[in-house]
Amino acid sequence: MEHALAYPEPPDFAADTTGPGVPSAFSTPRRRLTPALRRTLAVCVTGCLFLGGALLRPDGDVRAPSALPGPAGRAVIAASAGAPAALPDLTALIAEREAALRAHPRADRTWAALGAAYVERGTRTADPASYTAAERALRRALALRPRRNVAVLDGLAELAAARGDWRSARGWGEAAVRLAPDHWPAYAALVDACQGLGDDKAAGRNLEKLSGLTAGTAVSLRTAAVYRGRGWREDAAAVLADAAARAGTPTERAALLHRGGELAWERGESADALRHFDAALAADPRYPAALAGRARALASLGRASQAAQAYRRAFAQRPAPEYALELGELYESLHLTGAARAQYGAVRARAAARRAHGVDDALVLGRFEADHGDPAAAVRGLRARWRRAPGVEAADALGWALHRAGRDTEAVEWLRRAADRRKAGGPRSGLMMYHLGVVERRLGRYGAARRHLGEALRINPAFSPLFAPRARQALAALGEPPGGGPAQMWPPRPRTAAPARPKPGRAVPHRQAAERR
Repeated sequence: MEHALAYPEPPDFAADTTGPGVPSAFSTPRRRLTPALRRTLAVCVTGCLFLGGALLRPDGDVRAPSALPGPAGRAVIAASAGAPAALPDLTALIAEREAALRAHPRADRTWAALGAAYVERGTRTADPASYTAAERALRRALALRPRRNVAVLDGLAELAAARGDWRSARGWGEAAVRLAPDHWPAYAALVDACQGLGDDKAAGRNLEKLSGLTAGTAVSLRTAAVYRGRGWREDAAAVLADAAARAGTPTERAALLHRGGELAWERGESADALRHFDAALAADPRYPAALAGRARALASLGRASQAAQAYRRAFAQRPAPEYALELGELYESLHLTGAARAQYGAVRARAAARRAHGVDDALVLGRFEADHGDPAAAVRGLRARWRRAPGVEAADALGWALHRAGRDTEAVEWLRRAADRRKAGGPRSGLMMYHLGVVERRLGRYGAARRHLGEALRINPAFSPLFAPRARQALAALGEPPGGGPAQMWPPRPRTAAPARPKPGRAVPHRQAAERR
């Protein structure tokens, strides 16, 4: 939402204020502020103007000090800092913008702000109809002002990213950069788009530009994501912890703690992950992503009943297909076949509803079909997904779908591609190592299979309530390597050539010398 809001350029605070009437002892050297600091000051000035307008009556009288910004005003302030707004504040902002447009239907900036707000609501609530409403609002804003409308380009980039259309998101972000090279929301959109496309180098370059233009939660979240993509999990966790300590709103703090919990769970630190998710929910109880993360951590700790309850609450607040898939696999691990089947039906239903509004859930749907549905359909869908966005997750999911379809020779090549990318600097994944180990075992490559199955359990011993026990069973079936080792531990010594023997009838040189003496 914040990308559609425009703010005035800050005044030139670097101007030289010394003059002949100022004593030299008070003069300071002329300095230019960095772009990031100038924009930070701009946000502060904008907030002061907003609060000043709220505290002053039209006749100039000052209101009571308790007159603070309302819910819509808090959403605007959160947007200016690049932070997520609380859902009630976001709802109030949408209602306010809709009322304003009924009175002034040709206000293009208001249409752009409304479209961006719809995008954030769709992302936070998994309501795909919000994306269709956002597209209508943004197209209306573009029709009213078709040229140099950076706010609309920001909103369209956010909308494409929310739908999983990473190529379009990158195109809209690059168009915004061409119009306004110092516009930080465009670089934020480009970081997200490049990561979605698997272009980690371009994501890093855009992150550097973003960090030079602004600071705040938007930068911290993307810095942590880029660091995670490089395998720097400790650095990512430190960035998130520092940002959470500085968070200005409860929802902002919840978003940062939720990301920190995800990193801890990926490392296999389920208890630490649970603490992060609990702290996020204490900050904002209506943050469903943290509730789903809590369910995942509880399942890893063996608290299946509490995990299932948390998953159900998360799905009620945000009916995302990935939550239904995780809950179904939890039920299947508990041998609750009927309950698992109901959740798997919800996966297909939610993916179909979202697809009708332009959302690409091919990755989640492909994983579901590979393990619980039609593997051939999974292969077809994931091949198309790879062509749209060739990332590590897509390569792993396609390789596993090929294995489930009985094509192990082709599958192992895709799985090795994903694993090699991880080893080259990406984050380690227990599920990916499990996939590779299973296929290698099927192909008779027992040493490699033993190594990768063991690595999966070392990364995260409870990476899945359904597949982690299967990884242990497969590793136990492989057993230990044969004792004694190979028969020949060292390469054989090179054979030296024997000295040439003299021909019969010819004396050797030292005999000839003795005879002459």
